[in-house]
Amino acid sequence: MEKQWIYFNSRDKLIRINIRNIVYFESDGNYTYMITTNKHKSCLSMNLSHTESALAQQLDVTARQFMRVGKRFIINMKYIYQIDTLKQVLLLSDCYNFLFQLPISKEALRAMKSIITNKE
Repeated sequence: MEKQWIYFNSRDKLIRINIRNIVYFESDGNYTYMITTNKHKSCLSMNLSHTESALAQQLDVTARQFMRVGKRFIINMKYIYQIDTLKQVLLLSDCYNFLFQLPISKEALRAMKSIITNKE
């Protein structure tokens, strides 16, 4: 059975969120920002590597829907709308409520494109 919820616990707060509401995570030094489908930005008091570990530990196989892209981002692959290697942009959208544009290196985008096209 796929897990639907993940918990992020810090000294001051506990965040419980349905994983389908997570669009991406963005690194900011020792902190990570979680951006959700309602465009809310939550600060997690852990770096991106710890966030990646939390996803793997709590979600098991469901964690595969999240992909590390370069040094700054972990994205929810369900929201990939467009990979533009020429403009070095990744668009994440549900084609209804939100559209996020992330600046990502050509190399990381090419690698992502290769992984995705080989899965299908």
